[in-house]
Amino acid sequence: MFDSKTLLLLKPRGFCAGVVRAIDIVRIALEAFGPPVYVRKEIVHNRFVVEELQQKGAIFVDSVEEVPEGERVIYSAHGVSPEVRANSKLRKLRVIDATCPLVTKVHVEAVKFAREGYSLILIGHRDHDEVIGTLGEAPAVTQVVGSPEEVKSVTVPDPNRVAYLTQTTLSLDETRDIIAALRNKFPNIKGPAAQDICYATENRQVAVKHVASDADLLLVVGSDNSSNSKRLVEVARALRTEAHLIDNYRDIRREWLNNVKTLALTAGASAPEHLVEEVMQYLATQGFRNVQELEIMPENVRFGLPPEIVEAIAAAPAGAAVES
Repeated sequence: MFDSKTLLLLKPRGFCAGVVRAIDIVRIALEAFGPPVYVRKEIVHNRFVVEELQQKGAIFVDSVEEVPEGERVIYSAHGVSPEVRANSKLRKLRVIDATCPLVTKVHVEAVKFAREGYSLILIGHRDHDEVIGTLGEAPAVTQVVGSPEEVKSVTVPDPNRVAYLTQTTLSLDETRDIIAALRNKFPNIKGPAAQDICYATENRQVAVKHVASDADLLLVVGSDNSSNSKRLVEVARALRTEAHLIDNYRDIRREWLNNVKTLALTAGASAPEHLVEEVMQYLATQGFRNVQELEIMPENVRFGLPPEIVEAIAAAPAGAAVES
């Protein structure tokens, strides 16, 4: 179908609206308020983004207890539990919330279902920052499941009062199987009005599926702790396409390229475009010069900034460098 040594560059790829918003929040906070600005956890799951912001003066911490009293702290895009918010208040921290609005939606749903007396099943990965934050909204009534097999061991007080929510960055296919298992076990289970898996996660997975049969190899630019990036690799492998997750071009093994005529390239929602460009430059040296960008669907989502940042922009002197 394609000429030899073809590089299929998938679009959409890379930064989603929630990631752009979160990074902008840290950058603007540094410009408006000056360092130090503390950030709880990685603002997004990409070490290159974190390192760049560290160089600008951001200080990343694992806990708000590490932030000196009264200082400014930014919550990461993955959200936090009510306990973290309470601890921040006790320490008189000046909070700027960079939680992705789509993650906030899941938190609101968790609170709503818990107040209505439902047992909650949260579909996701237990050790992921997003799941930890959502679980904290109603820990007494929430159970986390990560596979259809785990559904078998779920027990609830009232099988007719059960609801499910999902992590926003999961595999569409895997999540569908877990929901099917839950519906089989709890026929009256309720779910969110609209799916929790975010538009960007879905779009990137759909793009991978679109080209999987044409590609001999898929490379996904993204960090190992990026859930949505890892899911892209899994989606391709499920369709029997060889796929690898790479932090940057240095992770590419020459033997992966043996006998590959068509290579597809994408990036997870927290991977910056300059890493994709570096991969393309490297692949060009390996003969992949016929680049075809395939836009599978347009993506024009944008999220507003939190009030603290909007006010900082408004207060900046005319001509200042603070911008969204």
